[in-house]
Amino acid sequence: MKPTVHDIASAAGVSLATVDRVLNRRPGVSARTRDKVEAAVVALGFVRDVAAANLAKGRVYPLTFILPSNDNSFMRELEAAVQDAMARSPSERTDIRILKVPPFDAAALVAVLDALVDEQPAGVALVAVDAPEVAAAVDRLVEAGIPVVTLVSDLPASRRVHYAGIDNLAAGRTAASLLGRFVGDRRGSIAVLAGSMLVRDHRERLEGFRSVMAADYPHLSLLEVIEGRDDPALVESRLTDLFRERGDILGIYSLGAGNRGLVAALGKARFDRRPAVIAHELTGTTRGALNDRLVDAVLNQDAGHEVRSAIRVLKAKADGLPLLAAQERIRIDIFLKDNLP
Repeated sequence: MKPTVHDIASAAGVSLATVDRVLNRRPGVSARTRDKVEAAVVALGFVRDVAAANLAKGRVYPLTFILPSNDNSFMRELEAAVQDAMARSPSERTDIRILKVPPFDAAALVAVLDALVDEQPAGVALVAVDAPEVAAAVDRLVEAGIPVVTLVSDLPASRRVHYAGIDNLAAGRTAASLLGRFVGDRRGSIAVLAGSMLVRDHRERLEGFRSVMAADYPHLSLLEVIEGRDDPALVESRLTDLFRERGDILGIYSLGAGNRGLVAALGKARFDRRPAVIAHELTGTTRGALNDRLVDAVLNQDAGHEVRSAIRVLKAKADGLPLLAAQERIRIDIFLKDNLP
């Protein structure tokens, strides 16, 4: 049987109230008595259940999520997942709020992060812009005792405690393998659509995509990346111009944003044979495009899993508890028209 606080009290010859004061580091206990209790804890091999103690004390964890304030469909789903977590707050003992920053704006993100140092939340989760000043701001939070989790796009140069997102290099490699198989032996060009190269997840997906295309499909030529800045109108315009200018587009990889503009451009274009298309994130837009056969495959990450993972990690860090790495792994799902959930 596991030792209990009653066993500690008996072994140390003190009251349960005294054991509680020592375990919870409260005053009112002499140094001699504290030493007796701590010696009994060691001798009995007692392991304190921090989470249970916090539950008994009714501890609430104030958590802050920082999200980009754009119209990206996946970011809206991520925000919806945070709002779902907010609805569960009473049962999960959290107090969650959302702060919005302009997308891809490192200075605005730094200002929000620095303001949180004085507020001292139990933890912060953010969609990171990969810039040195953002990494430094994250480090300032961690140095102040506030754990930070990155969501969707990582910031490994910082002291963040965890990344809740997919392996983006693997996602890019997977997209290349799928697209190469769909295109086959035909020779031509591949268009690549991104939100911004300022975010690490887009850069890593592109790196993984390029590596496989160069090694396995050298007959396909990658065009210059189109950065749509999460603006559907801009993406639609740029792709419409591209389709008009070039007749050799055999495939399109939409590696992170702008799918509404992509679908609009594909719907209006006239092809002898539609390019093969791989996109990211299963949203209403990409689901419809799969059903309408405008997109061939969608690589997806579960926004709800990422938010739940961030919350678990931040609460564990606040309590000084270890992480369960397997539980926090975010997988890459591949959806075709035939296996839509």
